[in-house]
Amino acid sequence: MLAIMNKFMVTIQGKKTAPNIDTIKHLLVNNPDWGRTRLSEELCRLWNWRTYNGRLKDMACRTFLLKLDRAGLICLPARKRKSTNAFRNRFITDIPHRKDPIGCDLQKLLPLDITPILQKSAELSLVKCLLAKYHYLGFRNTVGENFKYLISDVQGRP
Repeated sequence: MLAIMNKFMVTIQGKKTAPNIDTIKHLLVNNPDWGRTRLSEELCRLWNWRTYNGRLKDMACRTFLLKLDRAGLICLPARKRKSTNAFRNRFITDIPHRKDPIGCDLQKLLPLDITPILQKSAELSLVKCLLAKYHYLGFRNTVGENFKYLISDVQGRP
């Protein structure tokens, strides 16, 4: 159990600590009507887990609770409502594309075609599909300014 808890060290007020799982379980058992938000807010108050301007670190706490739940250390109550985050609920359409493996020297793939992908471009759906399917982080959304491009070989394979 100690090895598992070392994985869940968090920084609260600049100090690394392992939160008391028993405290979380106690709150869950004694307050069955609480949702995830109420639980995280109470834990933030107990741990004095606040931002520099004094606000509760509610979202960070909820993320932490979700990790504990997924690890089987606690059992969170079911969600009371669907997430309002449109990116979380979005489904990425599978766009047909060539999937045959490429196993040759780069010289045989030349010339490469590098196409900038604009927000309203026809290839945007393909780029999102490729990222969702093959990128190690998947694809839900992009943050901040970014530049998308699609590189295809001489045969048109992405």
